[in-house]
Amino acid sequence: MNHTIIERLAALRARMSEKDIQAFIIPGTDPHLSEYSAEHWKSRDWISGFTGSAGTAVVTSNQAGLWTDSRYFLQAGMQLEGTSLELFKQGLPETPDIVSWLISVLPAGSNIAIDGAMFSTIEAQKLQNTLQQNGLQLIADFDPFDEIWTDRPAIPQNPLFIYEEKYSGESTQSKIEKILSDINKKGASAMLLSALDEIAWAFNIRGTDVECNPVVICYAYISPSRKVLFIDETKVPQKEYDCLFGQGIEVMPYNKTLSFIEQIPCDTTLLVDTGKLNFKLFQAISCNKKYVIGSSPVAWLKSLKNNTEIEGFRNAMIKDGIALVQFFRWLEAHITDGNITETEIGRQLIHFRSKQPLFIGESFSTISGYNEHGAIVHYHATPESESTLKPSGFLLIDSGGQYLDGTTDITRTIALGELTKQQKRDYTLVLKGHIAIATCRFPKGTRGSQIDILARKPLWDYGMGYLHGTGHGIGHFLNVHEGPQNIRLEENPTPLTPGMVTSNEPGVYITGEYGIRTENLVLTTVDKQTDFAEFYKFETLTLCPIDKKGIDINLLTDAEISWLNEYHQMVFDKLSPELSDEETTWLKQATAPISR
Repeated sequence: MNHTIIERLAALRARMSEKDIQAFIIPGTDPHLSEYSAEHWKSRDWISGFTGSAGTAVVTSNQAGLWTDSRYFLQAGMQLEGTSLELFKQGLPETPDIVSWLISVLPAGSNIAIDGAMFSTIEAQKLQNTLQQNGLQLIADFDPFDEIWTDRPAIPQNPLFIYEEKYSGESTQSKIEKILSDINKKGASAMLLSALDEIAWAFNIRGTDVECNPVVICYAYISPSRKVLFIDETKVPQKEYDCLFGQGIEVMPYNKTLSFIEQIPCDTTLLVDTGKLNFKLFQAISCNKKYVIGSSPVAWLKSLKNNTEIEGFRNAMIKDGIALVQFFRWLEAHITDGNITETEIGRQLIHFRSKQPLFIGESFSTISGYNEHGAIVHYHATPESESTLKPSGFLLIDSGGQYLDGTTDITRTIALGELTKQQKRDYTLVLKGHIAIATCRFPKGTRGSQIDILARKPLWDYGMGYLHGTGHGIGHFLNVHEGPQNIRLEENPTPLTPGMVTSNEPGVYITGEYGIRTENLVLTTVDKQTDFAEFYKFETLTLCPIDKKGIDINLLTDAEISWLNEYHQMVFDKLSPELSDEETTWLKQATAPISR
Protein backbone atom coordinates (compact mmCIF):
# COMPACT_ATOMS: atom_id res chain seq x y z
CA MET A 1 0.00 0.00 0.00
CA ASN A 2 1.09 3.57 -0.69
CA HIS A 3 0.51 4.95 2.81
CA THR A 4 1.55 8.49 1.88
CA ILE A 5 -1.19 8.86 -0.74
CA ILE A 6 -3.74 7.14 1.48
CA GLU A 7 -2.99 9.60 4.31
CA ARG A 8 -3.32 12.55 1.93
CA LEU A 9 -6.66 11.27 0.67
CA ALA A 10 -7.85 10.96 4.28
CA ALA A 11 -6.86 14.58 4.99
CA LEU A 12 -8.71 15.75 1.89
CA ARG A 13 -11.82 13.76 2.77
CA ALA A 14 -11.86 15.27 6.24
CA ARG A 15 -11.84 18.76 4.74
CA MET A 16 -14.56 17.75 2.26
CA SER A 17 -16.71 16.45 5.10
CA GLU A 18 -16.39 19.76 6.96
CA LYS A 19 -17.70 21.61 3.89
CA ASP A 20 -20.44 19.06 3.07
CA ILE A 21 -18.73 18.14 -0.21
CA GLN A 22 -19.32 14.68 -1.61
CA ALA A 23 -16.83 14.80 -4.51
CA PHE A 24 -13.84 16.92 -5.51
CA ILE A 25 -12.43 17.14 -9.05
CA ILE A 26 -8.70 17.92 -9.30
CA PRO A 27 -7.21 18.64 -12.76
CA GLY A 28 -3.48 18.65 -13.47
CA THR A 29 -3.15 22.31 -14.31
CA ASP A 30 -2.78 25.78 -12.80
CA PRO A 31 -4.73 29.09 -12.81
CA HIS A 32 -3.28 29.80 -16.26
CA LEU A 33 -4.53 26.43 -17.56
CA SER A 34 -1.00 25.41 -18.47
CA GLU A 35 -0.04 21.97 -19.75
CA TYR A 36 2.99 22.02 -17.49
CA SER A 37 2.68 23.71 -14.10
CA ALA A 38 4.98 25.07 -11.43
CA GLU A 39 5.38 22.77 -8.43
CA HIS A 40 3.05 24.97 -6.35
CA TRP A 41 0.05 23.89 -8.40
CA LYS A 42 0.78 20.18 -8.83
CA SER A 43 -2.11 19.30 -6.53
CA ARG A 44 -3.26 16.38 -8.65
CA ASP A 45 0.23 14.87 -8.56
CA TRP A 46 0.39 15.35 -4.79
CA ILE A 47 -2.99 13.76 -4.06
CA SER A 48 -2.69 10.83 -6.49
CA GLY A 49 0.99 10.10 -7.13
CA PHE A 50 0.42 10.35 -10.89
CA THR A 51 2.87 12.72 -12.60
CA GLY A 52 1.78 12.69 -16.25
CA SER A 53 1.03 15.98 -18.01
CA ALA A 54 -2.60 15.03 -18.72
CA GLY A 55 -5.00 13.61 -16.19
CA THR A 56 -7.73 14.46 -13.68
CA ALA A 57 -8.27 12.99 -10.22
CA VAL A 58 -11.70 12.66 -8.61
CA VAL A 59 -12.15 11.94 -4.91
CA THR A 60 -15.43 11.03 -3.18
CA SER A 61 -16.00 10.11 0.44
CA ASN A 62 -15.20 6.45 -0.22
CA GLN A 63 -13.82 6.17 -3.78
CA ALA A 64 -11.18 7.83 -5.96
CA GLY A 65 -10.17 7.66 -9.60
CA LEU A 66 -7.71 9.05 -12.11
CA TRP A 67 -8.73 9.75 -15.71
CA THR A 68 -5.97 9.98 -18.32
CA ASP A 69 -5.44 9.31 -22.01
CA SER A 70 -3.61 6.57 -23.91
CA ARG A 71 -0.20 8.23 -23.60
CA TYR A 72 -0.23 7.48 -19.88
CA PHE A 73 -2.13 4.20 -19.46
CA LEU A 74 0.96 2.20 -18.52
CA GLN A 75 2.59 4.95 -16.46
CA ALA A 76 -0.61 5.65 -14.54
CA GLY A 77 -1.15 1.95 -13.89
CA MET A 78 2.24 1.75 -12.21
CA GLN A 79 2.05 5.03 -10.28
CA LEU A 80 -1.47 4.39 -8.93
CA GLU A 81 -0.64 0.94 -7.62
CA GLY A 82 -1.41 0.74 -3.90
CA THR A 83 -2.96 4.23 -3.71
CA SER A 84 -6.65 3.11 -3.78
CA LEU A 85 -7.21 5.29 -6.87
CA GLU A 86 -8.77 3.46 -9.81
CA LEU A 87 -7.42 4.10 -13.31
CA PHE A 88 -10.01 5.20 -15.87
CA LYS A 89 -8.66 4.94 -19.41
CA GLN A 90 -10.09 7.81 -21.43
CA GLY A 91 -11.04 7.12 -25.03
CA LEU A 92 -11.98 3.48 -24.52
CA PRO A 93 -15.67 2.67 -25.13
CA GLU A 94 -16.10 1.02 -21.75
CA THR A 95 -14.70 4.00 -19.80
CA PRO A 96 -17.30 6.39 -18.33
CA ASP A 97 -16.49 10.08 -18.36
CA ILE A 98 -16.09 11.81 -15.01
CA VAL A 99 -19.61 13.22 -14.82
CA SER A 100 -21.25 9.92 -15.80
CA TRP A 101 -19.23 8.17 -13.13
CA LEU A 102 -20.18 10.74 -10.49
CA ILE A 103 -23.85 10.41 -11.40
CA SER A 104 -23.57 6.65 -10.99
CA VAL A 105 -21.89 6.69 -7.57
CA LEU A 106 -23.46 9.71 -5.83
CA PRO A 107 -27.01 10.29 -4.63
CA ALA A 108 -29.09 13.16 -5.99
CA GLY A 109 -28.46 16.46 -4.24
CA SER A 110 -24.74 15.79 -3.72
CA ASN A 111 -22.27 18.68 -3.84
CA ILE A 112 -19.43 18.41 -6.38
CA ALA A 113 -16.56 20.81 -5.77
CA ILE A 114 -13.85 22.31 -7.93
CA ASP A 115 -11.34 25.11 -7.54
CA GLY A 116 -12.67 27.49 -10.17
CA ALA A 117 -9.18 28.87 -10.77
CA MET A 118 -8.11 25.47 -12.11
CA PHE A 119 -10.86 25.11 -14.72
CA SER A 120 -11.42 26.98 -17.93
CA THR A 121 -14.67 28.88 -18.06
CA ILE A 122 -16.10 26.65 -20.77
CA GLU A 123 -15.22 23.48 -18.82
CA ALA A 124 -16.73 24.79 -15.58
CA GLN A 125 -19.93 25.98 -17.27
CA LYS A 126 -20.41 22.69 -19.07
CA LEU A 127 -19.78 20.79 -15.85
CA GLN A 128 -22.21 22.99 -13.94
CA ASN A 129 -24.99 22.53 -16.50
CA THR A 130 -24.56 18.76 -16.73
CA LEU A 131 -24.51 18.32 -12.96
CA GLN A 132 -27.62 20.45 -12.51
CA GLN A 133 -29.48 18.45 -15.13
CA ASN A 134 -28.73 15.34 -13.09
CA GLY A 135 -29.64 16.67 -9.67
CA LEU A 136 -26.11 17.49 -8.51
CA GLN A 137 -24.71 20.87 -7.43
CA LEU A 138 -21.40 22.50 -8.34
CA ILE A 139 -19.36 24.38 -5.73
CA ALA A 140 -16.66 26.32 -7.59
CA ASP A 141 -14.56 27.86 -4.81
CA PHE A 142 -13.12 24.89 -2.91
CA ASP A 143 -9.32 25.01 -2.45
CA PRO A 144 -8.19 22.80 0.44
CA PHE A 145 -4.55 22.37 -0.52
CA ASP A 146 -3.07 25.34 1.34
CA GLU A 147 -4.30 23.68 4.52
CA ILE A 148 -3.65 19.97 3.92
CA TRP A 149 -0.48 20.26 1.80
CA THR A 150 1.72 21.42 4.64
CA ASP A 151 5.01 21.54 2.73
CA ARG A 152 3.50 23.01 -0.43
CA PRO A 153 6.12 24.78 -2.60
CA ALA A 154 5.75 28.53 -2.94
CA ILE A 155 4.72 30.24 -6.16
CA PRO A 156 8.01 30.75 -8.06
CA GLN A 157 9.72 34.10 -7.63
CA ASN A 158 12.28 33.77 -10.41
CA PRO A 159 13.14 36.98 -12.31
CA LEU A 160 11.87 37.61 -15.82
CA PHE A 161 14.08 38.81 -18.63
CA ILE A 162 13.39 40.81 -21.79
CA TYR A 163 13.40 38.74 -24.97
CA GLU A 164 15.38 40.85 -27.39
CA GLU A 165 13.90 41.84 -30.72
CA LYS A 166 16.90 40.35 -32.54
CA TYR A 167 15.40 36.97 -31.54
CA SER A 168 11.66 37.77 -31.50
CA GLY A 169 11.68 39.69 -34.78
CA GLU A 170 8.90 42.04 -33.68
CA SER A 171 8.47 44.73 -31.05
CA THR A 172 5.98 44.53 -28.19
CA GLN A 173 4.26 47.65 -29.51
CA SER A 174 3.72 46.06 -32.92
CA LYS A 175 2.35 42.88 -31.38
CA ILE A 176 -0.05 44.71 -29.07
CA GLU A 177 -1.32 46.83 -31.97
CA LYS A 178 -2.15 43.63 -33.86
CA ILE A 179 -3.82 42.13 -30.78
CA LEU A 180 -5.94 45.24 -30.19
CA SER A 181 -6.93 45.33 -33.87
CA ASP A 182 -8.11 41.72 -33.70
CA ILE A 183 -9.88 42.32 -30.38
CA ASN A 184 -11.70 45.24 -31.97
CA LYS A 185 -12.82 43.08 -34.90
CA LYS A 186 -14.44 40.73 -32.37
CA GLY A 187 -16.48 43.57 -30.87
CA ALA A 188 -14.31 44.23 -27.81
CA SER A 189 -11.86 46.91 -26.72
CA ALA A 190 -9.71 45.13 -24.13
CA MET A 191 -8.59 41.72 -22.96
CA LEU A 192 -7.22 40.02 -19.88
CA LEU A 193 -4.54 37.56 -20.96
CA SER A 194 -4.06 34.47 -18.82
CA ALA A 195 -2.09 31.89 -20.87
CA LEU A 196 1.58 32.23 -19.89
CA ASP A 197 2.97 31.61 -23.37
CA GLU A 198 0.62 34.21 -24.88
CA ILE A 199 1.77 36.83 -22.37
CA ALA A 200 5.43 35.94 -22.91
CA TRP A 201 5.02 36.29 -26.68
CA ALA A 202 2.98 39.52 -26.59
CA PHE A 203 5.23 41.34 -24.12
CA ASN A 204 8.54 39.85 -25.31
CA ILE A 205 9.40 38.51 -21.87
CA ARG A 206 10.69 35.12 -20.80
CA GLY A 207 11.45 33.42 -17.50
CA THR A 208 12.16 30.19 -15.65
CA ASP A 209 9.04 29.75 -13.52
CA VAL A 210 7.95 26.51 -15.18
CA GLU A 211 10.40 23.70 -15.84
CA CYS A 212 11.35 23.50 -19.54
CA ASN A 213 8.89 26.25 -20.54
CA PRO A 214 10.56 29.70 -20.56
CA VAL A 215 7.52 31.55 -19.22
CA VAL A 216 6.75 33.92 -16.36
CA ILE A 217 3.83 33.48 -13.95
CA CYS A 218 1.73 36.59 -14.47
CA TYR A 219 -1.49 37.93 -15.95
CA ALA A 220 -1.72 40.80 -18.43
CA TYR A 221 -4.31 43.39 -19.41
CA ILE A 222 -4.35 45.09 -22.79
CA SER A 223 -6.52 48.05 -23.80
CA PRO A 224 -5.96 51.11 -26.01
CA SER A 225 -5.02 53.15 -22.94
CA ARG A 226 -3.33 50.64 -20.63
CA LYS A 227 -0.89 47.74 -20.78
CA VAL A 228 -0.51 46.01 -17.41
CA LEU A 229 1.56 43.06 -16.23
CA PHE A 230 0.31 41.51 -13.01
CA ILE A 231 3.52 40.15 -11.54
CA ASP A 232 5.27 40.51 -8.20
CA GLU A 233 7.77 43.37 -8.45
CA THR A 234 10.52 41.23 -6.93
CA LYS A 235 10.43 39.22 -10.16
CA VAL A 236 11.21 42.31 -12.29
CA PRO A 237 14.86 43.44 -12.10
CA GLN A 238 15.45 47.18 -12.38
CA LYS A 239 16.82 46.99 -15.94
CA GLU A 240 13.80 45.01 -17.10
CA TYR A 241 11.44 47.30 -15.16
CA ASP A 242 12.90 50.35 -16.90
CA CYS A 243 12.52 48.62 -20.29
CA LEU A 244 8.87 47.77 -19.61
CA PHE A 245 8.18 51.27 -18.25
CA GLY A 246 9.72 52.76 -21.38
CA GLN A 247 7.18 50.81 -23.44
CA GLY A 248 4.29 52.14 -21.37
CA ILE A 249 3.78 48.84 -19.53
CA GLU A 250 2.62 49.07 -15.91
CA VAL A 251 3.62 46.51 -13.29
CA MET A 252 1.07 45.56 -10.63
CA PRO A 253 1.13 42.74 -8.02
CA TYR A 254 0.05 39.28 -9.18
CA ASN A 255 -2.55 39.00 -6.43
CA LYS A 256 -4.21 42.28 -7.45
CA THR A 257 -5.65 40.87 -10.68
CA LEU A 258 -9.15 40.35 -9.24
CA SER A 259 -9.33 43.80 -7.65
CA PHE A 260 -8.11 45.37 -10.91
CA ILE A 261 -10.99 43.71 -12.77
CA GLU A 262 -13.42 45.48 -10.47
CA GLN A 263 -11.89 48.84 -11.46
CA ILE A 264 -12.08 48.38 -15.22
CA PRO A 265 -14.19 51.24 -16.66
CA CYS A 266 -17.84 50.37 -17.26
CA ASP A 267 -17.66 51.39 -20.92
CA THR A 268 -14.95 48.78 -21.59
CA THR A 269 -15.97 45.59 -23.38
CA LEU A 270 -13.67 42.69 -22.59
CA LEU A 271 -12.92 39.84 -24.97
CA VAL A 272 -13.22 36.56 -23.05
CA ASP A 273 -11.74 33.35 -24.42
CA THR A 274 -13.70 30.83 -22.37
CA GLY A 275 -11.18 28.12 -23.21
CA LYS A 276 -8.22 30.15 -21.90
CA LEU A 277 -9.62 32.19 -18.97
CA ASN A 278 -10.19 30.38 -15.69
CA PHE A 279 -13.68 30.28 -14.19
CA LYS A 280 -12.74 32.30 -11.10
CA LEU A 281 -11.60 35.26 -13.20
CA PHE A 282 -14.59 34.93 -15.50
CA GLN A 283 -16.96 35.11 -12.54
CA ALA A 284 -15.29 38.37 -11.51
CA ILE A 285 -15.69 39.78 -15.03
CA SER A 286 -19.25 38.57 -15.56
CA CYS A 287 -20.50 40.14 -12.33
CA ASN A 288 -20.57 43.71 -13.60
CA LYS A 289 -18.43 44.06 -16.74
CA LYS A 290 -19.41 44.02 -20.40
CA TYR A 291 -17.79 41.20 -22.34
CA VAL A 292 -18.00 39.25 -25.58
CA ILE A 293 -17.00 35.64 -26.08
CA GLY A 294 -14.31 34.95 -28.67
CA SER A 295 -11.01 33.16 -29.20
CA SER A 296 -7.81 34.85 -28.12
CA PRO A 297 -6.11 36.41 -31.17
CA VAL A 298 -2.69 35.79 -29.61
CA ALA A 299 -2.61 32.04 -30.29
CA TRP A 300 -3.09 32.60 -34.02
CA LEU A 301 -0.64 35.51 -34.25
CA LYS A 302 1.97 33.57 -32.26
CA SER A 303 1.66 30.49 -34.47
CA LEU A 304 2.64 32.39 -37.63
CA LYS A 305 6.39 32.64 -37.22
CA ASN A 306 8.05 35.70 -38.74
CA ASN A 307 11.24 35.54 -40.82
CA THR A 308 13.49 36.17 -37.81
CA GLU A 309 11.82 33.36 -35.85
CA ILE A 310 12.03 30.96 -38.80
CA GLU A 311 15.71 31.71 -39.27
CA GLY A 312 16.14 31.19 -35.53
CA PHE A 313 14.53 27.76 -35.81
CA ARG A 314 16.93 26.84 -38.61
CA ASN A 315 19.92 27.98 -36.55
CA ALA A 316 18.67 26.08 -33.50
CA MET A 317 18.28 22.93 -35.60
CA ILE A 318 21.93 23.09 -36.68
CA LYS A 319 23.07 23.43 -33.07
CA ASP A 320 20.73 20.65 -31.99
CA GLY A 321 21.89 18.45 -34.87
CA ILE A 322 25.54 18.89 -33.91
CA ALA A 323 24.75 17.91 -30.31
CA LEU A 324 22.79 14.87 -31.47
CA VAL A 325 25.59 13.68 -33.77
CA GLN A 326 27.97 13.91 -30.83
CA PHE A 327 25.48 12.11 -28.59
CA PHE A 328 24.79 9.25 -31.00
CA ARG A 329 28.52 8.76 -31.57
CA TRP A 330 28.95 8.52 -27.81
CA LEU A 331 26.06 6.04 -27.54
CA GLU A 332 27.41 3.87 -30.34
CA ALA A 333 30.87 3.81 -28.77
CA HIS A 334 29.66 2.89 -25.28
CA ILE A 335 26.60 0.67 -25.78
CA THR A 336 28.65 -2.48 -25.14
CA ASP A 337 30.01 -1.13 -21.82
CA GLY A 338 26.95 -2.53 -20.09
CA ASN A 339 26.40 0.43 -17.76
CA ILE A 340 24.36 2.96 -19.75
CA THR A 341 20.95 3.49 -18.16
CA GLU A 342 17.84 5.28 -19.42
CA THR A 343 18.44 8.24 -17.09
CA GLU A 344 22.05 8.48 -18.28
CA ILE A 345 20.69 9.10 -21.79
CA GLY A 346 18.95 12.26 -20.56
CA ARG A 347 22.06 13.49 -18.76
CA GLN A 348 24.25 12.96 -21.80
CA LEU A 349 21.82 14.81 -24.08
CA ILE A 350 21.93 17.82 -21.74
CA HIS A 351 25.74 17.56 -21.69
CA PHE A 352 26.08 17.69 -25.47
CA ARG A 353 23.38 20.32 -26.01
CA SER A 354 24.80 22.56 -23.28
CA LYS A 355 28.00 22.96 -25.28
CA GLN A 356 26.06 24.73 -28.04
CA PRO A 357 25.69 28.54 -28.18
CA LEU A 358 22.43 30.06 -26.87
CA PHE A 359 21.37 26.81 -25.15
CA ILE A 360 19.11 27.52 -22.17
CA GLY A 361 17.81 24.08 -21.19
CA GLU A 362 15.58 21.19 -22.17
CA SER A 363 12.25 21.86 -23.89
CA PHE A 364 10.82 18.89 -21.94
CA SER A 365 12.21 16.09 -19.82
CA THR A 366 13.82 13.48 -22.06
CA ILE A 367 11.79 10.36 -22.76
CA SER A 368 14.25 7.49 -23.00
CA GLY A 369 12.55 4.12 -23.27
CA TYR A 370 14.46 0.90 -23.85
CA ASN A 371 12.54 -2.07 -25.31
CA GLU A 372 9.27 -2.46 -23.34
CA HIS A 373 9.64 1.01 -21.79
CA GLY A 374 9.51 2.47 -25.29
CA ALA A 375 5.91 1.25 -25.49
CA ILE A 376 4.97 3.71 -22.70
CA VAL A 377 4.32 6.79 -24.84
CA HIS A 378 5.40 9.40 -22.28
CA TYR A 379 7.59 7.16 -20.15
CA HIS A 380 9.79 8.97 -17.63
CA ALA A 381 12.71 6.93 -16.37
CA THR A 382 13.55 7.05 -12.67
CA PRO A 383 16.38 5.37 -10.77
CA GLU A 384 13.76 2.91 -9.50
CA SER A 385 12.23 2.07 -12.88
CA GLU A 386 15.06 2.49 -15.36
CA SER A 387 16.55 -0.22 -17.51
CA THR A 388 20.20 -0.70 -18.42
CA LEU A 389 20.78 -0.71 -22.17
CA LYS A 390 22.10 -3.78 -23.96
CA PRO A 391 23.30 -4.18 -27.59
CA SER A 392 19.91 -5.53 -28.68
CA GLY A 393 16.40 -4.23 -29.34
CA PHE A 394 15.09 -0.69 -29.69
CA LEU A 395 15.81 2.51 -27.78
CA LEU A 396 13.24 5.30 -28.23
CA ILE A 397 14.53 8.79 -27.40
CA ASP A 398 12.22 11.83 -27.46
CA SER A 399 14.05 15.00 -26.43
CA GLY A 400 14.38 18.67 -27.15
CA GLY A 401 16.27 21.84 -26.39
CA GLN A 402 15.46 25.43 -25.63
CA TYR A 403 17.78 27.82 -27.41
CA LEU A 404 17.40 31.59 -27.36
CA ASP A 405 16.72 31.46 -31.09
CA GLY A 406 14.42 28.43 -31.21
CA THR A 407 12.83 25.36 -29.64
CA THR A 408 13.52 21.80 -30.77
CA ASP A 409 11.64 18.50 -30.35
CA ILE A 410 12.92 15.31 -31.95
CA THR A 411 12.28 11.58 -31.59
CA ARG A 412 14.54 8.86 -32.91
CA THR A 413 14.22 5.12 -32.45
CA ILE A 414 17.63 3.44 -32.47
CA ALA A 415 18.40 -0.20 -33.19
CA LEU A 416 20.97 -1.20 -30.57
CA GLY A 417 21.55 -4.62 -32.12
CA GLU A 418 19.92 -7.27 -34.27
CA LEU A 419 16.20 -6.81 -34.92
CA THR A 420 13.42 -9.27 -35.71
CA LYS A 421 11.55 -9.20 -38.99
CA GLN A 422 8.52 -7.79 -37.16
CA GLN A 423 10.55 -5.02 -35.55
CA LYS A 424 11.94 -3.96 -38.93
CA ARG A 425 8.47 -4.08 -40.47
CA ASP A 426 6.99 -1.90 -37.75
CA TYR A 427 9.90 0.54 -37.86
CA THR A 428 9.53 0.90 -41.63
CA LEU A 429 5.76 1.36 -41.48
CA VAL A 430 6.22 4.26 -39.05
CA LEU A 431 8.85 5.74 -41.38
CA LYS A 432 6.45 5.45 -44.33
CA GLY A 433 3.85 7.43 -42.39
CA HIS A 434 6.43 10.03 -41.46
CA ILE A 435 7.50 10.44 -45.09
CA ALA A 436 3.86 10.68 -46.21
CA ILE A 437 3.37 13.74 -44.01
CA ALA A 438 6.75 15.23 -44.92
CA THR A 439 6.02 15.04 -48.66
CA CYS A 440 2.32 15.90 -48.78
CA ARG A 441 0.99 18.86 -50.72
CA PHE A 442 -2.34 20.39 -49.74
CA PRO A 443 -4.53 23.32 -50.76
CA LYS A 444 -4.95 26.48 -48.69
CA GLY A 445 -7.50 25.94 -45.95
CA THR A 446 -6.52 22.33 -45.25
CA ARG A 447 -6.78 21.29 -41.62
CA GLY A 448 -4.58 18.82 -39.79
CA SER A 449 -7.38 16.28 -39.46
CA GLN A 450 -7.58 16.08 -43.26
CA ILE A 451 -4.00 14.85 -43.67
CA ASP A 452 -3.63 12.82 -40.48
CA ILE A 453 -4.61 9.59 -42.26
CA LEU A 454 -1.47 9.82 -44.40
CA ALA A 455 0.63 9.01 -41.34
CA ARG A 456 -1.63 6.20 -40.12
CA LYS A 457 -2.49 4.35 -43.33
CA PRO A 458 0.73 2.28 -43.57
CA LEU A 459 0.04 1.00 -40.04
CA TRP A 460 -3.70 0.57 -40.62
CA ASP A 461 -2.93 -1.62 -43.62
CA TYR A 462 -1.34 -4.08 -41.16
CA GLY A 463 -4.05 -3.74 -38.51
CA MET A 464 -2.01 -1.44 -36.28
CA GLY A 465 -2.20 2.20 -35.22
CA TYR A 466 -1.48 4.70 -32.47
CA LEU A 467 -3.79 6.72 -30.24
CA HIS A 468 -1.88 10.00 -29.92
CA GLY A 469 -1.85 12.89 -32.37
CA THR A 470 0.51 13.01 -35.33
CA GLY A 471 1.59 16.60 -34.86
CA HIS A 472 1.43 19.61 -32.53
CA GLY A 473 2.47 23.23 -32.87
CA ILE A 474 5.86 24.35 -31.53
CA GLY A 475 6.60 27.64 -29.81
CA HIS A 476 9.57 29.83 -30.68
CA PHE A 477 11.72 29.75 -27.55
CA LEU A 478 8.43 29.02 -25.82
CA ASN A 479 6.30 26.01 -24.99
CA VAL A 480 7.19 22.87 -26.92
CA HIS A 481 3.46 22.17 -27.29
CA GLU A 482 1.32 25.01 -28.60
CA GLY A 483 -1.71 25.57 -30.79
CA PRO A 484 -3.88 26.42 -32.42
CA GLN A 485 -2.94 23.98 -35.20
CA ASN A 486 -2.33 20.27 -34.91
CA ILE A 487 -2.37 17.09 -36.99
CA ARG A 488 -4.62 14.49 -35.43
CA LEU A 489 -7.78 12.48 -36.03
CA GLU A 490 -10.02 14.86 -34.08
CA GLU A 491 -11.38 17.83 -35.99
CA ASN A 492 -9.70 21.20 -35.43
CA PRO A 493 -10.93 24.17 -37.51
CA THR A 494 -7.47 25.78 -37.68
CA PRO A 495 -5.96 25.55 -41.19
CA LEU A 496 -2.29 24.70 -41.65
CA THR A 497 -0.87 28.06 -42.71
CA PRO A 498 2.55 29.26 -43.94
CA GLY A 499 4.75 30.18 -40.98
CA MET A 500 3.44 27.45 -38.68
CA VAL A 501 5.95 25.00 -37.21
CA THR A 502 4.44 21.59 -36.43
CA SER A 503 5.76 18.20 -35.38
CA ASN A 504 5.51 15.10 -37.60
CA GLU A 505 5.60 12.09 -35.28
CA PRO A 506 3.75 8.87 -36.11
CA GLY A 507 4.53 5.85 -33.96
CA VAL A 508 3.54 2.35 -32.94
CA TYR A 509 3.69 0.73 -29.51
CA ILE A 510 3.76 -2.99 -28.79
CA THR A 511 2.95 -3.33 -25.08
CA GLY A 512 5.61 -5.21 -23.16
CA GLU A 513 7.98 -5.30 -26.14
CA TYR A 514 8.96 -2.00 -27.77
CA GLY A 515 7.88 1.39 -29.03
CA ILE A 516 8.78 3.17 -32.27
CA ARG A 517 8.38 6.86 -33.12
CA THR A 518 10.11 9.08 -35.67
CA GLU A 519 9.68 12.83 -35.21
CA ASN A 520 10.88 15.88 -37.10
CA LEU A 521 9.61 19.45 -37.02
CA VAL A 522 8.18 20.85 -40.25
CA LEU A 523 7.45 24.39 -41.45
CA THR A 524 4.38 25.06 -43.58
CA THR A 525 5.42 26.97 -46.72
CA VAL A 526 3.87 27.98 -50.02
CA ASP A 527 4.25 25.36 -52.76
CA LYS A 528 2.58 26.78 -55.87
CA GLN A 529 -0.49 28.49 -57.28
CA THR A 530 -2.59 26.47 -59.71
CA ASP A 531 -5.93 26.98 -61.43
CA PHE A 532 -7.47 24.97 -58.60
CA ALA A 533 -5.98 26.58 -55.47
CA GLU A 534 -2.90 27.89 -53.74
CA PHE A 535 -1.00 24.83 -52.53
CA TYR A 536 1.19 24.45 -49.46
CA LYS A 537 3.90 21.97 -48.46
CA PHE A 538 6.15 21.18 -45.53
CA GLU A 539 9.82 22.03 -45.17
CA THR A 540 11.53 19.65 -42.75
CA LEU A 541 13.57 21.65 -40.25
CA THR A 542 15.05 18.96 -37.99
CA LEU A 543 18.59 17.88 -38.84
CA CYS A 544 19.49 14.43 -37.56
CA PRO A 545 20.01 11.05 -39.22
CA ILE A 546 17.17 8.53 -39.18
CA ASP A 547 18.57 5.16 -38.13
CA LYS A 548 18.82 2.99 -41.24
CA LYS A 549 19.40 -0.25 -39.35
CA GLY A 550 15.69 -0.64 -38.67
CA ILE A 551 14.56 -0.28 -42.28
CA ASP A 552 13.11 -3.10 -44.37
CA ILE A 553 13.89 -1.55 -47.73
CA ASN A 554 11.45 -3.89 -49.50
CA LEU A 555 8.57 -2.03 -47.82
CA LEU A 556 9.67 1.37 -49.15
CA THR A 557 8.72 2.77 -52.55
CA ASP A 558 11.33 4.34 -54.82
CA ALA A 559 9.92 7.76 -53.95
CA GLU A 560 10.26 7.07 -50.21
CA ILE A 561 13.86 5.92 -50.65
CA SER A 562 14.58 9.09 -52.63
CA TRP A 563 13.09 11.26 -49.87
CA LEU A 564 15.19 9.56 -47.19
CA ASN A 565 18.38 9.89 -49.23
CA GLU A 566 17.66 13.56 -50.01
CA TYR A 567 16.88 14.26 -46.35
CA HIS A 568 20.11 12.61 -45.25
CA GLN A 569 22.09 14.56 -47.84
CA MET A 570 20.58 17.79 -46.45
CA VAL A 571 21.51 16.74 -42.91
CA PHE A 572 25.09 16.04 -43.98
CA ASP A 573 25.43 19.26 -45.98
CA LYS A 574 24.18 21.47 -43.15
CA LEU A 575 25.93 19.80 -40.22
CA SER A 576 29.27 18.62 -41.57
CA PRO A 577 30.86 22.10 -41.83
CA GLU A 578 30.45 22.45 -38.06
CA LEU A 579 31.82 19.02 -37.11
CA SER A 580 35.25 17.58 -36.41
CA ASP A 581 36.81 15.16 -38.89
CA GLU A 582 35.83 12.16 -36.73
CA GLU A 583 32.26 13.41 -36.35
CA THR A 584 32.02 14.10 -40.08
CA THR A 585 33.17 10.54 -40.84
CA TRP A 586 30.49 9.17 -38.53
CA LEU A 587 27.81 11.39 -40.05
CA LYS A 588 28.82 10.45 -43.59
CA GLN A 589 28.18 6.82 -42.78
CA ALA A 590 24.94 7.57 -40.90
CA THR A 591 23.59 9.53 -43.89
CA ALA A 592 24.95 7.35 -46.70
CA PRO A 593 22.32 6.64 -49.38
CA ILE A 594 20.35 3.41 -49.28
CA SER A 595 19.34 1.46 -52.36
CA ARG A 596 17.70 -1.84 -53.22
